[in-house]
Amino acid sequence: MQAENKVPLYESERIDDLLTHNMKIIQSREVFCFSLDAVLLARFASVPKRGRVMDLCTGNGAIPLIMSTRSNEAVFEGLEIQPRLYDMARRNVLINGLESRITMHHGDVKEAVSRFGHGAFDLITCNPPYMPAASGEQNLNEHYAIARHEILLNLEDVIRVSSQLAKNGGKIALVHRATRLIDIVTLMRQYGIEPKRMRFVHPKRDAEPNIVLIEGMRGGKPELRIQPPLIVYEAEEVYCDELQEVYYGKRDSLA
Repeated sequence: MQAENKVPLYESERIDDLLTHNMKIIQSREVFCFSLDAVLLARFASVPKRGRVMDLCTGNGAIPLIMSTRSNEAVFEGLEIQPRLYDMARRNVLINGLESRITMHHGDVKEAVSRFGHGAFDLITCNPPYMPAASGEQNLNEHYAIARHEILLNLEDVIRVSSQLAKNGGKIALVHRATRLIDIVTLMRQYGIEPKRMRFVHPKRDAEPNIVLIEGMRGGKPELRIQPPLIVYEAEEVYCDELQEVYYGKRDSLA
């Protein structure tokens, strides 16, 4: 892409192939890179044909980048508190020539409502920190610690703010550890979000799910649809057919 030559790369950064629509993404071994979880959420969420979409805790912007391939008219925004990741996300928009469709913001999710207003978005997505702040040994790398642990933001913060940012009838889609499912559902209902779609992700066919994808509707009526499970690896280190299509073939198989 011609845009690649105009966007600066800093020490330790590299340009990776996002494996969809010839998109590129700047990453670094020194900060938390996007993972399969982000790809799954970007494919699972109900991206509107047109409207406004916000990705909270956007990191280097992988989720808005991928979601932009699923709608030609919707506009996408991302919010990231870490300055270095925000700068990478901003440059990832530039490197893909998507300035007219994706806007990145630097700031705190807990201040998003005062910044963007109530009911401003048709869809909110988030791949939040999974681990409570006090659980396990936190990574000495500050960037990794903030991305993985609820140091600056916890699950309730994410769901409360998402509920306020979404318009009535708007969607809120999350990817999280399956072990936090009860917490997610309880908090969604506490803040006026009705769970509507859910999918479990299993690392292997004979393993319990380790990830859950869940989407709720602001002000929706009770009716939860549980989709067929996604088995990531059908054989040792070989993606299932569905993920093979996502990465190397059809680009909308999880839509």
